[in-house]
Amino acid sequence: MVLSPFALLLALAATALAEPLRFVDCDGSIQEVTVRPCPTQPCQLVKGTSYSINVTFASKIESQGSKARVYGEMLRVDVPFPIPEPDGCKSGIQCPIQKGHSYSYLNKLPVKSEYPSIKLIVKWELVDDQDQMLFCWKIPVQITS
Repeated sequence: MVLSPFALLLALAATALAEPLRFVDCDGSIQEVTVRPCPTQPCQLVKGTSYSINVTFASKIESQGSKARVYGEMLRVDVPFPIPEPDGCKSGIQCPIQKGHSYSYLNKLPVKSEYPSIKLIVKWELVDDQDQMLFCWKIPVQITS
């Protein structure tokens, strides 16, 4: 089967949208981070749009539950970024979490229309019941209209 140039272009574009990101791993447990759509870095986050987050990580601890905390890091200050579902056990992770097991965390990052158009660092943490880190990652983003 021979792909038409248009079909080949669509296949390449789909691959680019699913490309794993270069990210800072704050604690060394992450295998891969994907933000869709984010074909280039820094990610261009368009106001009024929601982005899919997928993090594959290996847990270093055991936990009954987990909670996500998301921040916009500006001038070394962490400003909380609300997400619709902070409970990691409702975001693709089967709880209880077992040490040494690999998990795929899935969530959404909504970018509200009222956010300012700025460059910043998104920091995403997942902590256990005792506030111990399950994972933490950072990526540069630019919020645009």
